[in-house]
Amino acid sequence: MSSRSDASFAQAKCEPVDSARLEVSARSDASQLASSSGSVHLFAGQAVPVRQLDEALFGVTRVLTFSGGRGLTAASGFFFQRDRRLFLVTSRHVLSDVHVGHAPDRIEIVIHTDARDLTVRTTLSILLHRDGRPVWHEARDRAGAIDVAALEIELGVMPAGSLVRPFVPAHLSSSFDQFQVGDRLAIPGFPLGFFDTVHHLPVVRQASIASSYGVRFQGQGSFLTDARLHRGCSGAPVLARSETSQPGRPRWCLIGVHSSRLDMATRDVVLDESLGLNCAWYADVLMPLTANVGFARP
Repeated sequence: MSSRSDASFAQAKCEPVDSARLEVSARSDASQLASSSGSVHLFAGQAVPVRQLDEALFGVTRVLTFSGGRGLTAASGFFFQRDRRLFLVTSRHVLSDVHVGHAPDRIEIVIHTDARDLTVRTTLSILLHRDGRPVWHEARDRAGAIDVAALEIELGVMPAGSLVRPFVPAHLSSSFDQFQVGDRLAIPGFPLGFFDTVHHLPVVRQASIASSYGVRFQGQGSFLTDARLHRGCSGAPVLARSETSQPGRPRWCLIGVHSSRLDMATRDVVLDESLGLNCAWYADVLMPLTANVGFARP
């Protein structure tokens, strides 16, 4: 069986987010971030029972892109914690797509800040370039560019009371045999900008694995899902339920990052329905993407 991702990922060559350019008040103490083995992932504030902090809800955020003050697109993203470092993960084409002239200069994400009132939240505005260079990390393998990007967010700039349940390396699948074609999936995101606007929580679409799991579909580090997805879902995590009963194991396995819908150029739009198939990149790309990356200090 083919490997999911090529071992020759390029070293992340773009700079992380400059904390001085995050438009949010900085905090000096980031020590309240729980470790990957902790039961609650909170940066500050009142602890919340684990059952209320599902990663599919509190680890996923809407990603808005802007050029100056002009809004461009809306997509999805999720938080990934590695050791004591926090990343925002989304599709690379959300941050830059030269083929269609998409070149935002900043993004906005929303962070909940009150465990007792989910209507209370803060917007973080993150500039995407520093000294003319992109601040996100991306990777390539033998087939070319991978449509996944990660931006590191310094913990000290997170607003007080931030309520986030990030995914961690323990959520990644560990074996090709763990899942197979036809298995059920969940994809939380913001399709066509639809979500719970009062509490700013995503909706979750049901899906299934539509190609051989562990095989690089068409030679790329991706697999197919069968789901009714829409614009606005790019960058969403692709999740499978973990069947392990071991104490402390996550409920979800993070197996992919949704990229885009697939279609046939020869499809007759009158006679034929769309395929209903989607491309998801294997989530193990997150490990090389988030390895040995330091902050660019002002």
